[in-house]
Amino acid sequence: MARTPAEARIARLHELEPGQTADVFALLVKKDRGQTRDSKPFYRVTFRDAQRNVTTMIWLDGGWFEDCEQQWRVGEYYKLRGRYQENQYGPQFDLEKWRPIEPGDTATGFDPADFHTTTRFDTDALWEELVALAEQHITQPDLKTLTVSLLRDHQELLVTMAAAAHNHHAYQGGYLEHVVSVTHTAIYLADKYVEHYPAMQPPLSKSLVVAGAILHDIGKMQELNHQPEGAEYTPAGRLIGHILLGRDLVRDSARRIEDFDIETLLRLEHIIVAHQALPEWGSPVAPSTPEALLVHYADDIDAKFQMMAAALSAPPTADDAVFTSRDNPMKRRIFRGLAAESS
Repeated sequence: MARTPAEARIARLHELEPGQTADVFALLVKKDRGQTRDSKPFYRVTFRDAQRNVTTMIWLDGGWFEDCEQQWRVGEYYKLRGRYQENQYGPQFDLEKWRPIEPGDTATGFDPADFHTTTRFDTDALWEELVALAEQHITQPDLKTLTVSLLRDHQELLVTMAAAAHNHHAYQGGYLEHVVSVTHTAIYLADKYVEHYPAMQPPLSKSLVVAGAILHDIGKMQELNHQPEGAEYTPAGRLIGHILLGRDLVRDSARRIEDFDIETLLRLEHIIVAHQALPEWGSPVAPSTPEALLVHYADDIDAKFQMMAAALSAPPTADDAVFTSRDNPMKRRIFRGLAAESS
């Protein structure tokens, strides 16, 4: 197995410029096996640090296929030498040499903390804020009990887990960041439309809106296997999905509360089941109550805005100074501004 020379510069993966060759430390986060048109196997491998993912293609005749197949493990760290490139498929890393991390690498800058993206917010403060929102804005006693008990029963996981395996808030603490943000937006919308449509019958239930916002993604506890290196789908996540898993969690919690109101439970279940609105997004039914409609849009805008903000937060390169690349969860080029073109 080839080893990089001790004198080689150890760069940070996210700081590499297109065309630059360097030694880097990286975390292996994905190893997908595929097959070419002429039936030759290959691997599409993803390495990362906390700020950049890169793809490495491992071809059968490329020199690293056997190493990749037999020795590389997702969730482990490696020292790599290679050339960084950017093309229509996103950031690429053309591998030249590799080896596992060794104890002496800490002296040249290796730190596992550099490879795990986390929320920029204090998760303890977010947790206290979320519980306070539930206790303050859910005025139906049984609904408050159900919501707060579900939160407290799963506090340890909810504080650390990601909101998704990919796309929005896909990092440690991302779930809590997302849910707190969605809940604030839902409270704003509920207050606005309660006042704007006072004659609506039945009146808009702010308690249901807030409970639904807090619990809309609760099934992701079971949908995803949450690890520091990233979240991956569980068998239940792939076969059932977080929407129905979340509905089941809410049902189970309601059964433990004596005489829980049947219609309140039905409306809360509907918020969870309908919060993604479309079958292609995972919801079997569209929002059919005012509360479900508000939670859907509060959730949707928070997810989409975070994806756009993340794309615009990445440092621009010469190729994407005016518009970002399409290598983002929204799959579109996002406008940065004309000033970048003339600078």
